[in-house]
Amino acid sequence: MKRFLASVTLAFAALSFGSASAGTYTVKPGDTLYSVARATGMDASTLMRLNGLSSTTIQVGQRLTTGGSATPAKAAAPARAAVSAPSRGTAFVRSAATRFLGIRYVLGGSGGRGIDCSGYTMNVFRQLGINLPRTAAAQWRAGVPVNRSNLREGDLVFFNTTGRSASHVGIYLGGGMMANANSYHGRSMIEPLFSNPYWASRYQGARRVLN
Repeated sequence: MKRFLASVTLAFAALSFGSASAGTYTVKPGDTLYSVARATGMDASTLMRLNGLSSTTIQVGQRLTTGGSATPAKAAAPARAAVSAPSRGTAFVRSAATRFLGIRYVLGGSGGRGIDCSGYTMNVFRQLGINLPRTAAAQWRAGVPVNRSNLREGDLVFFNTTGRSASHVGIYLGGGMMANANSYHGRSMIEPLFSNPYWASRYQGARRVLN
């Protein structure tokens, strides 16, 4: 009898483990595709592929297949996963940023006819499921401050180019590079940040809006 009960217990445990391996996650207010991917230990592009998503926009109440446990546990995630999460998101941030490169610079522009610096960042982050304010000054008040030594891919970087606070904004891409809509060159582009004397001397700070 004891041997029979032990076999039943083992079989039940195996079934429970198997059902947990194919999990789902229900989108809550404030969630973005990027934050759900990081919380479930996945990369955003894989999450999109698993769920047949053609864009990064997700809706509250939407059930996403995660391929893991149904309830993501941030606190239980191993330290290695927490360290590697930014690097897994790097390609996704770069992919979103490159979609809007080469667009003609137009002051106040945010669409097909042209784009300015904050219009560029606004469009890129919309691809990541995040709605930013329209102006660089307003974006400066979003997110949390980040020290220059702790910059990571996807951070917003700000500059004083006109004698007033946060008059220009770009997106840090790692390796000392940023993507921005550059009025001097007349287009959105990727260029050096701190090795460029113009930007280095006008750098104001950074904000993190990607969790």
